[in-house]
Amino acid sequence: MASLSVEEENYVRIHLLLTGISPRAVRILFDKEFAPACLDATIKKEYNKLLDLKKTHRINQSQWNLLFPRFPDLPDSKEFDVTLITTLLRHLTPMIPPLCGFDRLPSAIETTQAADLARIKHYRNYLAHLEDSKTDTAYFNTAWADITGAIGRLGGQQMKQECYNLKTKPLPVHQTIQEIMIDIKRSNNDIRKYHEVLLEQCHKEMTSQQDTVPWNIRDLVTLNEACGQ
Repeated sequence: MASLSVEEENYVRIHLLLTGISPRAVRILFDKEFAPACLDATIKKEYNKLLDLKKTHRINQSQWNLLFPRFPDLPDSKEFDVTLITTLLRHLTPMIPPLCGFDRLPSAIETTQAADLARIKHYRNYLAHLEDSKTDTAYFNTAWADITGAIGRLGGQQMKQECYNLKTKPLPVHQTIQEIMIDIKRSNNDIRKYHEVLLEQCHKEMTSQQDTVPWNIRDLVTLNEACGQ
């Protein structure tokens, strides 16, 4: 079996970075904002806001089932994907968006938590829409530094070291690489389908009745008191 080209290897490494390490960094931020011990109570408290997000298709049915699992199960952030976590952080915390919003790559000088979430989202979308499963070295080095910086700020220095190790260590044997490539294609198709459905549903919502109740940003102090902190 032929070995991977440099561009294909770059692609695989970015995929492993974005699917293996960055979700854990995002989850660390989430668990700081939403204490795991009282996550269930917090989610129930925010039911109306979450329902609005579901009605506007920012939360899909699968994600909704994770937020409100059947008794006796409780919601667990370990089961939440990056998209759901980012949605909850954006809409349920007083997070100030990046200067150009969450849908564009922030400038290098923006190093807020919101900007880092937008960075990770940008590169996940980039990966999902590549057709040839290749990434040239110049782009790879720029993207890696950008993603690694975001991971380090969100998840800490140890996680940043994991990024360095992933960039330099040999990739798995070819059989495992083939499995990774299949997983990449499956993940990318899921992301593309999610975006297509979201755009279609948002277009429909423009012509349908919408809830006009304004958003109320949750008071984090009140939440801490409710959790007994």
